[in-house]
Amino acid sequence: MNISYKWLKEYVDFDLSPQQVCDALTSTGLEVDALEEVQSIRGGLKGLYVGKVLTCELHPNSDHLHVTTVDLGKGEPSQIVCGAPNVAAGQKVIVADLGCVLYDGDQEFVIKKSKLRGVESNGMICAEDEIGIGSSHDGIIVLPEDAVVGTPAAEYYNLESDWLIEVDITANRADALSHWGVARDLYAWLKQNGYETALHRPGVEDFSVDNNDLPIEVEIANTDACKRYACVSVTGCEVKESPDWLKNKLTTIGLRPINNIVDITNYVMMAYGQPLHTFDADMVKGHKIVVKTMPEGTPFVTLDGEEHKLSDRDLAICNAEEPMCIAGVFGGKGSGTYETTRNVVLESAYFHPTWIRKSARRHGLSTDASFRFERGIDPNGVIYALKQAALLCKELAGGKVSMEICDVYPEKIENAVVDLQYSYVHNLVGKDIPVETIKSICDTLEMKVLEENAEGLKLEVPAYRVDVQRPCDVVEDILRIYGYNNVEIPTQLKSSLVIKAEEDRKHKLQNVVSEQLVGAGFNEILNNSLTKTAYYGEDETVVKIMNPLSSDLGVMRQTLLYGGLESVEHNVKRKNANLRFFEFGNCYFFDPEKKNDDTPMQAYKEENFMGIWVTGKRVEGSWAHPNEDSSYFELAAHVQNILSRIGMKQGLMVQKKSENPNFSAGIVIENRGGKKLIEMGILSKKLLKQFDLQQPVYFAELNWTQLMKATKKNEVTFTEISKHPAVSRDLALLVDNAVEFAQIEQIARQTEKKLLKKVELFDVYEGKNLPEGKKSYAVNFILQDTEKTMNDKQIDAIMQKLIAQLKKQLNAELR
Repeated sequence: MNISYKWLKEYVDFDLSPQQVCDALTSTGLEVDALEEVQSIRGGLKGLYVGKVLTCELHPNSDHLHVTTVDLGKGEPSQIVCGAPNVAAGQKVIVADLGCVLYDGDQEFVIKKSKLRGVESNGMICAEDEIGIGSSHDGIIVLPEDAVVGTPAAEYYNLESDWLIEVDITANRADALSHWGVARDLYAWLKQNGYETALHRPGVEDFSVDNNDLPIEVEIANTDACKRYACVSVTGCEVKESPDWLKNKLTTIGLRPINNIVDITNYVMMAYGQPLHTFDADMVKGHKIVVKTMPEGTPFVTLDGEEHKLSDRDLAICNAEEPMCIAGVFGGKGSGTYETTRNVVLESAYFHPTWIRKSARRHGLSTDASFRFERGIDPNGVIYALKQAALLCKELAGGKVSMEICDVYPEKIENAVVDLQYSYVHNLVGKDIPVETIKSICDTLEMKVLEENAEGLKLEVPAYRVDVQRPCDVVEDILRIYGYNNVEIPTQLKSSLVIKAEEDRKHKLQNVVSEQLVGAGFNEILNNSLTKTAYYGEDETVVKIMNPLSSDLGVMRQTLLYGGLESVEHNVKRKNANLRFFEFGNCYFFDPEKKNDDTPMQAYKEENFMGIWVTGKRVEGSWAHPNEDSSYFELAAHVQNILSRIGMKQGLMVQKKSENPNFSAGIVIENRGGKKLIEMGILSKKLLKQFDLQQPVYFAELNWTQLMKATKKNEVTFTEISKHPAVSRDLALLVDNAVEFAQIEQIARQTEKKLLKKVELFDVYEGKNLPEGKKSYAVNFILQDTEKTMNDKQIDAIMQKLIAQLKKQLNAELR
């Protein structure tokens, strides 16, 4: 929100400097982002002075130039060559001295000592358009005789710079989206800090009806969406350029002046926070305004020429036949004011914030009006703003008010009533604030005391404070005016001792694993939980956003995969192709079968996941090692290291082939209960093509929530290095092509749970000398008894039992 320092002074009395105003506003919660000096004339007329032409002679080498001597009040007169036809001796003029910067559109040039047709010139006698005070270029400016030589031009023209205060308004402070709203907060701060001040705004007592030549009927068909609608007609208006004072006000805060009627509505909105709209009265068919919704798909062309399809949830301002405006958002083609407009209808209304917000998002339209309506305006300021606009139309456009104000207000919006206990204020603030101070601040914030007793107050909060509905809201208001800096830091710290909980363990392990991966050359990434609808198609288990800002942010992610691929794509396209990424983040799921209106959250689930992406070269450009591509086995090693670090035991996991179409080859690791813990593999070329990736990408996704549950009861233990040797045995097994090593490992561990320490695959053979449909696995088994040395009989018994189970369950044969 841009605030003009001079404009602000019209509503509240103060002698603070612009910087002091910024500090005061920031302390009240209206944080100032920037302070900038704004000049109504570019350059502020610096380097320009009043001069007197002492002599004026024809240029010896030109038939239109003159050689003058000009007194600038600096002692020696300056010789200046001038080409204006009206220059003459004895004139008081405006002179650009040497070093002065003048502007021509976006171009600027410096006045330097020069020669014109062989004669030296030490300045420039200026015309109106050359210094920005007018548009005339017929000749130089000739000042009255009483102009004092040497006076700076800025002082002669009473040129004052303004200051633009850029305030960052938080979403809850809709009341501060105007100069009047900011003035109210500044007034409260000034009173609290002992300054002499007063708050005031122009009255509307002069408003009167001139005739009843153009009555407009109003009907509100949808009272949920439109709580109040008022209008008045003004006839005989002349649409023309606005006066300088109005144009200067708007340009200072960054608005472009259009014409007097449109500028009036913008001025009122920025002054008092009430958005207005002006209709050409001759286009209001039937002289009737109906506030209603239109059938789904109704075509509507806005003022910018774009066609929109109205939803049955879009509130429209209609005439007797057709929609004229999307209420509170954007006017329709033909609904505004034009050079031919003579009669206007001024609209001032209060629309339900939710309706306006949804319509603005639905159509991708964001205007100054919708920005205010969707946050909640003052329902009691509707008529004041309408009268101000009507009075300005009479003053600046010569119009006449041609109807009594039509104010349709079906159900009055009541002020909030809040019971405030003094003890509650003291406990929440952490300091005993004097009762009189509390009452004084409430009074300056226009909160009316309905009842008062020794314990507290019953307050009526004005309706424009949509964010103050509860006692804690009132305390926040009191504290920001009282001053957060006035609440001393206590000398004692009171705390409660707590024990480490499961969340602490999760956080610690997450940090440990993160450090482990960073040490292995990974970078951590962080992606948005909102993601593209197209990634999931028509999947019913997706958590959809009810009012998405765009299709790119339409659903909550169910996997970290796509966000990571976007990061990979971004880097690869910038010639950074060797990547190691990891991410911790939440994923979201919806179960349609659990949907229940009584317990709506029952159908939704949120789990924490970890994603790992590996792509590009594992080694590149090293003198000590040849270039080597990344591989699935590199990814698997990192995953295995993570499982070891968090204490996940191999015997608790079951491995099987992944059926996920996103993988061209992949595996799924589950716990004994069938819960998926990990899915990893090589991403399919079809998926990579969607992200314009040509190189292989290896991806693993770990369900961190489930892994934490699986390792919850793990205890840190140690065992001595066994004094007894381990025994290694190899088996060459002939199995069907469909058999996976994971099945062999699982059977082996189930068969011998105590003495089998390790199962590793060291060779796979398919081809000659093997029966069709068969392959050979060479598997190594490590056996060890920590209490004694194993003998051959014991070892053979275990191996025979392993062979028997493999043959029974997998039809395996020894080669």
